[in-house]
Amino acid sequence: MLRDSIKSAQVSAMKSGDKGRLAAVRLILAKLKDRDIELRTATNAPDDDTLVVEVLQKMVKQRRESIALYEQGGRQELADAEKAELEVIETFLPQQLSEEATRAAIEAIKAELGATSVKDMGKVMAELKARHASELDMGKASGWVKEALA
Repeated sequence: MLRDSIKSAQVSAMKSGDKGRLAAVRLILAKLKDRDIELRTATNAPDDDTLVVEVLQKMVKQRRESIALYEQGGRQELADAEKAELEVIETFLPQQLSEEATRAAIEAIKAELGATSVKDMGKVMAELKARHASELDMGKASGWVKEALA
């Protein structure tokens, strides 16, 4: 399970004295705990690995946005700190599909559903997310789906 590998990474970072990695892993665990608390009242909670991947993907997205903003503002030291956190977070994510593989998956779903116009984008995106949510950056995939249906 992903959660167990994150916890073991925390222990190994403590033992090795890698403070940067330890801080990033603790951030991940804190976000996971927050999400667990949110889901206490939920009627149907996703399985644990799906939950962990969702949290990690959200954290990656936040870090990328922060890096862009810091670099625009001329705050390179803060951008570098975010990049270091991003590298640690990405080590726990499953291998992402390449652009070619993603486009092929989009074409397959498009053919399967008979999607022909941008009006069908919601159906294609829903199916793409159902099949490949943990392996894709849905923001990039959205642009490619729109491109494929245009």
